[in-house]
Amino acid sequence: MKVLVVMGSKSDSHIAERVTKVLEEFGVEHEVEVASAHRNPKKVEELAKKDCDVFIAIAGLSAALPGVIASHTTKPVIGVPVSAKLGGLDALLSIAQMPPGIPVAAVGIDNGKNAALLAIEILALKDETLKKKLEEYREKMRS
Repeated sequence: MKVLVVMGSKSDSHIAERVTKVLEEFGVEHEVEVASAHRNPKKVEELAKKDCDVFIAIAGLSAALPGVIASHTTKPVIGVPVSAKLGGLDALLSIAQMPPGIPVAAVGIDNGKNAALLAIEILALKDETLKKKLEEYREKMRS
């Protein structure tokens, strides 16, 4: 598996669908799981040890999920803040303001599409086919 998408709650499914749509468009292997950093920390820890290349963690409110995953892996973690309260600014700040040494990439609020594209860019560093698909995607955007 290349990308593991983890939602903090089933209510984040609409964001996960945006992620998976892009990953499928590019032919990227992925799985989707639901695991709350607060309600099921053991499951989150187990997921962080799965054999994948990039994690996308979708979470609102305190948005601890991306940081908890990052604390259990050295692989890239992309956090997607969800606009549950405070317009999503609470989640965005929780993801972006990680302590030194445990970085998490953050995309815009509810922006699952950009999270998927960032994961694809990371994978494309070692996958020429994906790199070409990204270049074609960007070219279509320009026209």
